[in-house]
Amino acid sequence: MAYTTVNKSTDYFNTKLYTGNGSTNAITGVGFQPDWLWLKDRSAGGGHILVDAVRGNNKSLSSQDSNAEVTRTDIVTAFNSDGFTLGADSGNFVNVSGNNGVAWNWKAGTTGSGTSSGSGTGKAYSYSVSTTSGFSVVKYTGNGTAGHTIPHHLGAVPKMIIAKNLGRGEHWRVYHASLGNAHKLSLNNTTASASASEWNSTTPTSSVFSIGTGEQINYNDDNYIAYCFAEKKGFSKFGSYTGTGSTLNLPFIYTGFKPNFVMVKKYNSTEAWVITDLVRDNAVGGGNGTGARLQAQSSAAEDSNATWAAINKFSNGFQPIHNDGVTNGSGDNYIFMAFAEAPLVGSNNVPANARW
Repeated sequence: MAYTTVNKSTDYFNTKLYTGNGSTNAITGVGFQPDWLWLKDRSAGGGHILVDAVRGNNKSLSSQDSNAEVTRTDIVTAFNSDGFTLGADSGNFVNVSGNNGVAWNWKAGTTGSGTSSGSGTGKAYSYSVSTTSGFSVVKYTGNGTAGHTIPHHLGAVPKMIIAKNLGRGEHWRVYHASLGNAHKLSLNNTTASASASEWNSTTPTSSVFSIGTGEQINYNDDNYIAYCFAEKKGFSKFGSYTGTGSTLNLPFIYTGFKPNFVMVKKYNSTEAWVITDLVRDNAVGGGNGTGARLQAQSSAAEDSNATWAAINKFSNGFQPIHNDGVTNGSGDNYIFMAFAEAPLVGSNNVPANARW
């Protein structure tokens, strides 16, 4: 049984749907003040918008490109105790009047700052962390020396790290424990996993992650953001699986909870970063598994075509529905990150409902 100390997953992660209005738009019902907010217009090809409380609500990044951080005062104008406020959004990204939008929200909350360590000159960093849910946002400064170590404050070993150079047009970099410390993926493109020294060929510890050199991850005096995730039983899962290429023998991926959010990436060859969640599945009218899909590396609108990348979410895991290469190619290898709608069994020993 997957007992958890996070009895209410929506206290730390929540998917919120909203409708754009092209003006001041207060989005409530998140359940907490988000510390990482990932926004996407579902109806049109506006880019993804990623903001966080460490950099500030007016500092935007986009997962579908390698562009540097931009300062925008008209997109997310405030983080609020139960959500956030959107502005007029002159770029028509995430608040187009009448368009449907989605916001994925993560809570961290405990803030601090310090000086990095390891090889080379120590540099200032700041952070927001929740050790309960295993999530931290870390803004750090590179020193250009391999072996530079960045504290993540999770108190547990990160299973996944998503990092970006803030000042330069460099690719996003992704560390995933299933690939190991000598490989990388790029969130902003479909390329396969590649050998790399960007994580210094060093597995993160319960206190720090190590970085190599280069503009993508550790250039002297450049600023970076890193979203760090430790696995928490019953709340989050980061792993891998192998596709079967068959609809008669579908892989089942055990998580120990009913997933709300699942992001999958084939890593042995080129393919999309596909994102599904229960809230959008239900919103498109077909319910669980219909696969209202978005792609992290693409600004394309939501696709509700159920012939590819549809994912069923069960009380204890998820399962691709089809034999498409995006989620279930024959012999293909996939990584995933998943967050719970509800734990299978909470710390009070009460099982969640085993429903679809």
